Amino acid sequence: RRHVLEASQQLTEIINSCLESETSAESPEPRGEAEPADEEESALHCLWVDKFTPRRYMELLSDDYTNRCLLKWLKLWDTVVFGKEKTAKKAKPSTEAHPPFNQPKEQQNKWKTKVQLTEEILEAELDQHRRPKYKVALLCGPPGLGKTTLAHVIAKHAGYNAVEMNASDDRSPEVFKTRIEAATQMKSVLGANEKPNCLIIDEIDGAPAASINVLLNIIHRKDAEGEGTAGTGRRRRREGGLLLRPIICICNDQ
Repeated sequence: RRHVLEASQQLTEIINSCLESETSAESPEPRGEAEPADEEESALHCLWVDKFTPRRYMELLSDDYTNRCLLKWLKLWDTVVFGKEKTAKKAKPSTEAHPPFNQPKEQQNKWKTKVQLTEEILEAELDQHRRPKYKVALLCGPPGLGKTTLAHVIAKHAGYNAVEMNASDDRSPEVFKTRIEAATQMKSVLGANEKPNCLIIDEIDGAPAASINVLLNIIHRKDAEGEGTAGTGRRRRREGGLLLRPIICICNDQ
C-alpha cells in the first residue's frame, strides 16, 4: 500500500509539473504569487469529469430529443412559478416550425408522429393551480449517461436554482418529506439574484417504498385538498403545502 501511495504521489507531481509548464507557456507574464498555488491546489482536487462538465445547454452531448422534451416540460411551469402567461401559447408555433425541412414525406410523417406524441403528453391543459399535468419528470439510463448533468443544465437554463438530494441517503420517510418540502416551498437565499428552486432527486430507485409514497402524497394528495376548499382564507392556508415547483427524479433502473 505504501509503494502504491508513493507511486501515485510521483505521478501526481509529474502531471502537475506538465500542467504548470503548459500554463506558463500560454501566459508568460506572471499573475501573482497567490494564484498559482490556488490553481495547483484546485487542479489536485478537481476531477476531469467536473473540469470539463457541460455548463450550458449547447454543450450537452446527450440525446437532443430528450433534452428538448425535458426543457419543454420545465418551461410549462413558467405560468405558476414566474407568472408568464404566454408560455403555453408559444409551444405550438415552435413545433410547427419543424416540418419545413427538406426531407422525404415518409421521414416527415414519421418524425411528426413522434412530435405529436410529445405534444399530447407535454401540452396538456394546466390544472386549476396553473401547473402542468405531470408534476415529476423521470430520467432513466445507465451510469455515466449524463442524467444528473442534464437535469442541472436544464434547470439553470430555465432560470431555476438546482437543489439536489439523494433519495438513497435519506432512508427515513420523515426526513425525506422534510427535505422535499424545504426544497419546493422555501425560497433560495441568494441575495439579489434570488431564483426559485428546482428539486433534483437522484437515485430514486434506491428509496424505500415509504419514501415513494411520501412523494406521491405530496404530488396528488395536495391536489385533492386544494380542490375541496371553499373560502379564500382556507384555500390559501391549504395551498401552503401545495407543490408549486418542478421535481426531476433520476434512476438507473426504471
